[in-house]
Amino acid sequence: MIKAILIFNNHGKPRLIRFYQYFAEDMQQQIIRETFHLVSKRDDNVCNFLEGGSLIGGSDYKLIYRHYATLYFVFCVDSSESELGILDLIQVFVETLDKCFENVCELDLIFHMDKVHNILQEVVMGGMVLETNMNEIVAQVELQNRMEKSEGGLSAAPARAVSAVKNMNLPEIPRNINIGDINIKVPSLSPF
Repeated sequence: MIKAILIFNNHGKPRLIRFYQYFAEDMQQQIIRETFHLVSKRDDNVCNFLEGGSLIGGSDYKLIYRHYATLYFVFCVDSSESELGILDLIQVFVETLDKCFENVCELDLIFHMDKVHNILQEVVMGGMVLETNMNEIVAQVELQNRMEKSEGGLSAAPARAVSAVKNMNLPEIPRNINIGDINIKVPSLSPF
């Protein structure tokens, strides 16, 4: 089972963090730092598998990673997962990001975090691998994008709400509201 997915840059700045096992926030920060130190000091020509470190479970867990340009993609898994299978999963995830963002870079992960999380959820959910077919993942992401566009997106919701209020035809603005023993006097409001 996948315990955590960490993506950080060459300087150790986290760009995506997803834990599938509960750790307190300070422990998560320690795990991120230790994982970065374990992975970043390794040469590019060595194996992409190593033991999980003292914080995340020691020899029962493995860190499987790939280094692409300025980003490290690290999956922390238990001993039941196949190292080569997880390496292939990392490759599928990165290629899917590349297709969705057209030459993905670190800035895409920063400025489109919601889309990156949606793509990750199409691949892994609850620490279990859901989908490894890149075409199916891209199709689901494109379907999500079309649905957002047809709904006007979340960013358009406040503008639609304001225009709906402006277009309301009230014959007269009530000046006094009486509810039982309570009498509320409404001040004069200027028109929109």
